[in-house]
Amino acid sequence: MEKKMGRPKSNNPLNIDIKVRINQSTNEKILKICEKKHITRAEFIRNAIEEYLNIN
Repeated sequence: MEKKMGRPKSNNPLNIDIKVRINQSTNEKILKICEKKHITRAEFIRNAIEEYLNIN
């Protein structure tokens, strides 16, 4: 059997897709923070959700 190429399997795959609607102002604020921290918008949102869940 040949060795498979590609990314290794994750122990905690990000396989759930959530769609939300936000206004332009909120999006601009998020993008500004993402640019400053060199992260993607999805990463920002995941971090914000985790932080919220840890507080509450």
